[in-house]
Amino acid sequence: MKILVTGAKGFVGRNLCESLKNIKDGKDRTTPIVIDEVFEYDVDSKKEDLDRFCKEADFVFNLAGVNRPKTQEEFMQGNFGFAGELLKMLKKHGNKCPVMLSSSVQATLIGRYDGEYGRSKKAGEELFFEYSKETGAKVLIYRFPNLFGKWCRHNYNSAVATFCNAVANDLPFTVNDRNAEIELLYIDDLIDEMKAALQGIEHRAEYEELTPVPKNDGKYCYVPVTHKVTLGEIVDALEEFKKQPETLVIPEIPNGSFEKKLYSTYLSYLPKEKVIVPLRTNADERGSFTELIKTLNCGQVSVNVSKPGKLKGQHWHNTKWEFFIVVKGNALIRERKIGTNEVMEFKVSGERIEAVHMLPGYTHSILNLSDTEDLITIMWANELFDNNKPDTFFEKV
Repeated sequence: MKILVTGAKGFVGRNLCESLKNIKDGKDRTTPIVIDEVFEYDVDSKKEDLDRFCKEADFVFNLAGVNRPKTQEEFMQGNFGFAGELLKMLKKHGNKCPVMLSSSVQATLIGRYDGEYGRSKKAGEELFFEYSKETGAKVLIYRFPNLFGKWCRHNYNSAVATFCNAVANDLPFTVNDRNAEIELLYIDDLIDEMKAALQGIEHRAEYEELTPVPKNDGKYCYVPVTHKVTLGEIVDALEEFKKQPETLVIPEIPNGSFEKKLYSTYLSYLPKEKVIVPLRTNADERGSFTELIKTLNCGQVSVNVSKPGKLKGQHWHNTKWEFFIVVKGNALIRERKIGTNEVMEFKVSGERIEAVHMLPGYTHSILNLSDTEDLITIMWANELFDNNKPDTFFEKV
């Protein structure tokens, strides 16, 4: 399959092209399609290339468009004019391959909101529908809401990108109405839908939303996963993300949640000096202890370094429990139930990674068995350390 992507250097185009090339190069084997070539076309490409691409393409993603022109007339020229040029070239070569059009929810507002952008998008839609009637080619019209994700241009047409860039780079920004709600589509969810479209399993809308009379014709396509959030919720979440390098606490980011997608987007705007994060290390003659990551509900992860021959631990907990995972060196871990003399012993090594439970109610220790090398242990605790309730009591094993 040969795929043409117009607007290839734009936000959606760039993400789509990289995803398609991963499939083409065998780096992504999760999508059951074979891609032989990805034709990338943008404003600085040659017209003769577009002609050749239109002749050879097996599927076309038309993502080219204008949303921040110098004059209002450029809306129609960029969003309607180029679409006509593209379809003309496909007809010239008798190429009836499926064609996808990137439209906007603003096309639904014609008659309610007199905007040239929405008007130009609506005109492009009608052009595609007429092309389908004339040629029999399959067309897929997607009306996207506000988009966000990595590589989105800030201070352009995405509030999320602008907020992410400002918070990540300590720049001033303004939120005009914290309660204003917007519908957002994450770039990876969009790309998943584009890959589904390639397989002929695109999602079809049952009606044209926001029109006075619903049309149950299913002629529009849509991405099934979007998020409705307020501007206040977005900036509040970003401010929490910004604190993470200092607190080490990872905010709640459940799988599939808007917060998870927003966090990944925010990280893509970090400047170089914030990509690396210094950590606080507590050290003494026995070695060192460094907290790595904390979570609100699932404890924390730390790394412990024990000097040659040194013993650490010698304490117990009531409710707190831990995993000790030696990743380098050789160690002897000992545990004794409080009030008894019976001791459990575990010899562990970085050459065979194992996790050892530190049981509640058992005093425990870890001894570096080497006389020359440091022992490195990853430690997970089921709760964050609380100075006001440490739940840690000294007692030799």
